[in-house]
Amino acid sequence: MSVQEAVDGGHHYAEEWVPVASLLPADSPRLKGESAEHVQVLALSEAVLPPIVVHLATRRVIDGMHRLRAARLRGDSEILVRFYDGDDEDAFIVAVERNVAHGLPLSQADRTTAAARIVRVRPQWSDRKVASVTGLSATTVGAIRRRSAEASGRPEIRTRVGRDGRARPVDATSGRLLASELMKRWPDAPIRQIAGAAGVSPATALDVRRRVRSGEHPVPERRKPARPTDDTSGRDRQETLQALRKDPSLRFTGVGRALLRWLDARTAGMDQWQEFMDDLPPHVLRIVARLAEQNSAAWREVHRHLEEEIVKTCLRGQAVPRT
Repeated sequence: MSVQEAVDGGHHYAEEWVPVASLLPADSPRLKGESAEHVQVLALSEAVLPPIVVHLATRRVIDGMHRLRAARLRGDSEILVRFYDGDDEDAFIVAVERNVAHGLPLSQADRTTAAARIVRVRPQWSDRKVASVTGLSATTVGAIRRRSAEASGRPEIRTRVGRDGRARPVDATSGRLLASELMKRWPDAPIRQIAGAAGVSPATALDVRRRVRSGEHPVPERRKPARPTDDTSGRDRQETLQALRKDPSLRFTGVGRALLRWLDARTAGMDQWQEFMDDLPPHVLRIVARLAEQNSAAWREVHRHLEEEIVKTCLRGQAVPRT
C-alpha cells in the first residue's frame, strides 16, 4: 500500500468542517511557497473544491494550501478537512505524493529536494519507491541518494523496500545466481516462484531467464561486484561472525557453540594475512602456498555444499532469509 493509498484507504478520519483560523501552514515541498495567481483562480471559482488533508497531530496542512488560502481570501470561516493520523515524515511524504498527482505541479527543484529528504528519512526505500512518490525517475533518485550518502558519510543500507512492500538486497548478485540455479533444476517453475525463492523481483528473474537462455552470465557485467579491499573483506567477515554469535539457535545449543568456535578459529584475523606472509623464509614459501590452496579448496567445498542446501530448501518451499 502506498502512502497515498494509506490516506485514502483508512489512515484518515471522516471529513468534517473545521474553522479556517485553526489550521497551520504546511510543511510544504514547494520551495517558493504557494502561487498567488493560483490562489486567486481558486478564490474566484464557483466549483466545489475537494477537502484538504490536514495532519491530525499538528493541524498543519498536508495537501491543500492553495485551497486554504483561497478560502481565507473569500472570507470563509470554515473549510472541509480530512485529518491524517501519521508521523511528521509520513505527512511530508503524503504532501509530496498528492501534490505530484494533482493540482498545481511541483517543480523539478521541488521534487528533487523532496527526494533528497525522503532518502534521508526513509533510507530503506528503494529508488523506484521514492521515484513513485516524487515523480522523478529511479535513475535520478539513485543519483540523489549517492550524493546524499557521500555528503553524510553514512554507510549504505544493504536492503531496500520496494513499491510492493517487500525488502530486497541492494546487490542482487547472489539472488541472480541462485535464480539461475533454480531455473536449471526447476525449468518449468513459474517465474514468480523462482523470484520468491531467490529473493529477487519478478523482473530480475525474467532477465536472468533471458540471459541464461541466450548463454549469457546471469549477472550483467556492470553489476558484478568489484573485488573487495582487505579492509572491506575483513570488516565484512567480522560483521558476519558477530551476527552469528548473536543468533540464539547457535548460542544456546552445544552444536551451535561448537560451530561458532570452529568458525572463529578459521576466519578471525584473516585480514591480517599479509603481515605474516611478507617475511616468510624462502624454504617454507611453497609449503604455506600449498596449505593456503588446500584450505581454499576446502572452503570452496563448504560453499558448494551450502549452496546446494539453499537450493534444496527453496525447492521444498521453505524460505531462506537473506542477510
